[in-house]
Amino acid sequence: MSLHTETSRSKLIIYNAIIEDAGIYRCQATDASGHTEEASVVLEIYQRLTFRDVQSPQEFRHGETAEVVCDVISSPVPVVVWYYQDKEITEEHHSRYQVLANNNLQIHQVTKADEGVYRCEASVEARGEIDFVDIAVVVNVPPVLSVFQPSFNATADYQESVTFTCITSGSPDPMVTWHRKGQQLEPSEKYIFNKLEGGRSMLTIRNIRQVDGGSYSCKATNKAGSQERELFLKVFVQPHITQLKNVTAVEGSAAMISCVAEGEPLPDISWRRASDAQTFMDGDKSRDGRFEVRGRHGKSVLTISGVRLTDLGRFDCEAQSRIGGHQKSMFLDIEYIPKFLTNHTIFYSWEGNPVNISCDVMSNPPATMLWRRERFTISEGTPNMQIHGSEGKSVLEVTPMSDRDFGRYNCTARNNIGVRYQEFILAQADVPSNPYSVRLSAVSQRLATVTFMKPDSHGGVPISYYLVQYKELGSQDWRDVRSHSVQTTVVLTGLEPNTTYEVRVAAVNGKGQGEFSHTETFQTLPIREPSPPAVHGQRGMGKAYRLGLVKQDDGGMPIVEYIVKYKTDKEEQWMTKLVPGANDYAMLQPLQWNTRYEVEITARNVKGLSEPTFYQFFMPQKPDITESLFSGLGLGAVVGLGLGALLLLLVLVDVSCFFLRHCGLLMCITRTLCSKKTATSGKGKEMEEGKAAYLYTYNSRPTTLSTTEATVEGRKWQRVSQAGYD
Repeated sequence: MSLHTETSRSKLIIYNAIIEDAGIYRCQATDASGHTEEASVVLEIYQRLTFRDVQSPQEFRHGETAEVVCDVISSPVPVVVWYYQDKEITEEHHSRYQVLANNNLQIHQVTKADEGVYRCEASVEARGEIDFVDIAVVVNVPPVLSVFQPSFNATADYQESVTFTCITSGSPDPMVTWHRKGQQLEPSEKYIFNKLEGGRSMLTIRNIRQVDGGSYSCKATNKAGSQERELFLKVFVQPHITQLKNVTAVEGSAAMISCVAEGEPLPDISWRRASDAQTFMDGDKSRDGRFEVRGRHGKSVLTISGVRLTDLGRFDCEAQSRIGGHQKSMFLDIEYIPKFLTNHTIFYSWEGNPVNISCDVMSNPPATMLWRRERFTISEGTPNMQIHGSEGKSVLEVTPMSDRDFGRYNCTARNNIGVRYQEFILAQADVPSNPYSVRLSAVSQRLATVTFMKPDSHGGVPISYYLVQYKELGSQDWRDVRSHSVQTTVVLTGLEPNTTYEVRVAAVNGKGQGEFSHTETFQTLPIREPSPPAVHGQRGMGKAYRLGLVKQDDGGMPIVEYIVKYKTDKEEQWMTKLVPGANDYAMLQPLQWNTRYEVEITARNVKGLSEPTFYQFFMPQKPDITESLFSGLGLGAVVGLGLGALLLLLVLVDVSCFFLRHCGLLMCITRTLCSKKTATSGKGKEMEEGKAAYLYTYNSRPTTLSTTEATVEGRKWQRVSQAGYD
């Protein structure tokens, strides 16, 4: 407070007035004679709207009754209204919401959905005063902890790892800790902690040992509470096969395959044959009695009696217990006496012709192979013979030089299991027997088709081709025609019309030519008039029409000419056009527009005329001038005219731009040429002005101009600048 006293008045000033300053103030005055008078003043102080110590955010536990505190004072007492999501909270529409007498907002059984920003708005209507405060409401949800797999099995001493996973939810996000035997676990090489999205927390236990078995707990904690779940790790010793070896057996003998396994609990052992996936358990015996399994105390023996080649392959031994399994494979190799793979034992050749006699063998272990003849071993130095060998195969190349080289040859294959022999016969090849059933078909004036059946014997050597001979009856000169490869159809060409021929066929192989077949006789057709030609039409250029001519049977003699007659359908007189027989078309012109024509075409050879072929076509109406013009031009000419017109249009536009707008390609060329001349070149005033403007723009030294010129140049500079030039 501050007191200011003057001669006739006194002033009491209260700074920063508060509610407690309200009341009755008395002013007392005393004169010199001691007379006293007083007056009183009533001071009323109104409290403005004030929010006192309102906390934000305000936190509550999920499910409890929350009371959102809004402490507001004023005088007179304010009216308080609550808002949520820009809507007024009323008990009529919000059954769980209630505004208490102290202006606080009460929310029954608050949930996470109630979380958000609430507005507490206070107003004093008498003064028109209003104010608000936003309060963030946070709902803390106690941790919810779930475990999808509460127990795990693990195998000890195999450097395996197990990962426990806890999935937590809550608000705020819970903190997860792991415990064992009442002690909180800390990160180490043994225990690895990971936290992933979605509230997943993982504990990985590395290098599992038997002592790691037991219970573990996952504990989630936040402001709203905590929750704990137990997980269990059971450690087993997984089955492990310790002994299984490959076995080699001899075909027909017995094979014993042993498999030893360990584990806790002791595993059961079974066998599986990979070739057909057949399984054998302890005590099993196959239907044929060859496979039998016996086992005890972690050891199983598979016995195979009378081993066959089909038993060759992989066998799987599987040790299985209720906590896992282990599988290993072995290979059963079977040794057997050499076996010959081919039954082709007869080969044909002739003197001077080399032949390869192949001896193919399958054996295990690989066999050594020898060739013998008449008790003598054939070696590399044997005359007329060579040996080419590879694994499982030996080829004897024999070049017979006399009858003594034909006969029996022996191939001997030997390994440590046994020895086998195979005999081959080298026989003398013969020429083929004669073809038969020779037939003639499609006989014309100059062509004939010969067909026949293959010979019964090819002589031991494949047939190379067939030789067809033919001659005129009474002649001694046979003419030869070879077949294509071993086809049994041959076409004879260049025959004479109305002539009798003889034909015969022989087969030829590497040995030589066989006997000819029975001789057949046939006669070609006599010369006759040609067949009517086939015709197809196509409109030509302008008043022309093109007739395509397709030659049919020429009757045995070349077509000399085509006689083409044509007329309109309204005329009686025919017009005739002769076309050489070598031509394949006839051009009819000039013709009349919008007219139907009738055509008669006849082919002629030296024998006479063919029957006529009749044809009709229609000439369209006369095209207009434009169509006529462009119909006579090719595609290149039309495109050239179009490009020329486009170029002319561009030149006209550029010239217009030069005179009207002072721009364009011509303007650029003009400026370039002008820039190369000096200021005293003697050009006209307009060119001088343009040059001066150019120099004013680009010269580094100032240019002195007259007043008129400067004004003109100034205008030109503005125009250039507006046109967008530098």
